[in-house]
Amino acid sequence: MMSKTQFEYMENLQYKVKDLTAQVEAYKSGEKYQAMTAFYDKWLASKDREIQKTKHELAKVRAQYVDVRNNWQEVIEDLEAEHIKALAKKDRAVAALWRRVVKLEKENDGLRQKNQERIEKLYAALVELEEERAKVQKLRAQINRDYETSGIPSSKSVNRKKITNNREKTGRRPGGQPGHPGHRRRQYEPTARYEIPPTHRGNPCYRPTGRAITKQLIDVKVNLVTTEWSTLEYRDICTGQRVHADFPEGLVNEVTYGGSVKALAFIVQNHCNVSVMKTSDLLYELTGGKLRLSAGMISGLAKEFSQKSEAKQKAAFADMLLAPTMNVDFTSARVNGKNHAVLVCANGAQTIYIAKEHKGHKGIKGTPIEDYQGTLIHDHDITFYSYGTNHQECLEHIRRYLKDGILNEPGRKWHGQMRQLINEMMHFKRKLDRSDNRNPDEIDPAKVAEFEARYDEILNLAADEYEYEPPNMKYYPDGFNLHKRMRAYRDNHLLFLHDKNVEPTNNLSERLLRIFKRKQHQVMTFRSHEGLSFLCDSLGVLASFVNQGKNLFESVASIFFPLETPSSLN
Repeated sequence: MMSKTQFEYMENLQYKVKDLTAQVEAYKSGEKYQAMTAFYDKWLASKDREIQKTKHELAKVRAQYVDVRNNWQEVIEDLEAEHIKALAKKDRAVAALWRRVVKLEKENDGLRQKNQERIEKLYAALVELEEERAKVQKLRAQINRDYETSGIPSSKSVNRKKITNNREKTGRRPGGQPGHPGHRRRQYEPTARYEIPPTHRGNPCYRPTGRAITKQLIDVKVNLVTTEWSTLEYRDICTGQRVHADFPEGLVNEVTYGGSVKALAFIVQNHCNVSVMKTSDLLYELTGGKLRLSAGMISGLAKEFSQKSEAKQKAAFADMLLAPTMNVDFTSARVNGKNHAVLVCANGAQTIYIAKEHKGHKGIKGTPIEDYQGTLIHDHDITFYSYGTNHQECLEHIRRYLKDGILNEPGRKWHGQMRQLINEMMHFKRKLDRSDNRNPDEIDPAKVAEFEARYDEILNLAADEYEYEPPNMKYYPDGFNLHKRMRAYRDNHLLFLHDKNVEPTNNLSERLLRIFKRKQHQVMTFRSHEGLSFLCDSLGVLASFVNQGKNLFESVASIFFPLETPSSLN
């Protein structure tokens, strides 16, 4: 059986077949063709009319288009003419602007050249200004350099400053205050006594207290004491030889000056730096015009003293080699207009001055430094580093250089900090108790480590400051060189913190050399190197007497005349 859907489909096909059969029959009969022809003719007529209408409209549009085109052509021609005029105007403007640009470029080239010249002049002026500033810094450094910022002695410094008094005023009178025990002058054994008769004796209103008031007049008198020895002379009748009894030792000439006369003249000339003739005049006046020593005799006292004190000089030489520390320094001397040198070697008890023709290793040859095995304290003389076992550089010089840096490099902080640290270290060293018998040579390691750490930290600060703002190495390289030197010789600057026997400064040598410098200033120049050597030998013995606390006058007199005491000046 067929399903409903199939049935409906078959029914639909049947309807379509019937319709198509009817259309075929219509075509076969011609009716359909005639209807289609009539419809087509009618449709063609309609289309012809639409075409004619369209052609008419098109013709009209074409006419309008021509008119528009002609109008646009005229407009375009007008616009083109206007455009040509505008372009001509623009060309003229461009040409004018071009001429102006060319003119401005020429002017700009001239201004650029002038500007370049001015820049070059400005650069040259800045370079010159920087150069002048550096020169000013150098000159300011030279002006500021005095005995507080360099090794220039205060006597030669033009910047002598008045020492300020920082004490607060109390309004009290100078001297001892009420209630303070007085310090009276020392009284001496009188050589003469005088009694003043009382003026109130016999007056019933006055009674004696039993107390005698004594006042002394102290004076010094120089008396010329002449001791004469005589003996009979005999003649040998066999040989004709003249003979006499022996005189005391030392009496060779008819007139011999004793040790006190020579000691006084020698000390006045070489210790007090008085000229030869003024020394002679002084003795002449002191003796009331009786004693007049010749210039040659006074000039030869240094040679005589040097020869007679040779044993003491050798003993001082030997003691110097055994000392744990030795202060050494060189200074210049003038001999017949040529430069010579004087070396000083000193410790707490002995002093040696040595005259040399040269400094350096030639000057050290034959001195105690050559064979010394202890610690040398000096002023950064590189020559000394070849001798001794340890070295301590003088921190007083470092303090002066740091103060010089503070004045001439005010923008840097490391100078002031390092100077403060050195002051603290030196103060710490002065306060150490040398009487500590448990371990007298040991210094607190923690405190020493703290000082060393601060020392390194300040040098690092200096390196950072010089890296941020480089120094002018042409005119003032001192600060930069000082920080490099303090880093390179760190252990030699801080050695005194590890050994109580080592002093942080070389002031001992400085003070001793100042004695010779004053003598050099007085004599101006020495006639021979031999004369300089005699003076150096004598100054060393004199300084040793002073260091050992001996009576200078009696010690010198005993060397000139061992059998005589200087009683002639009593």
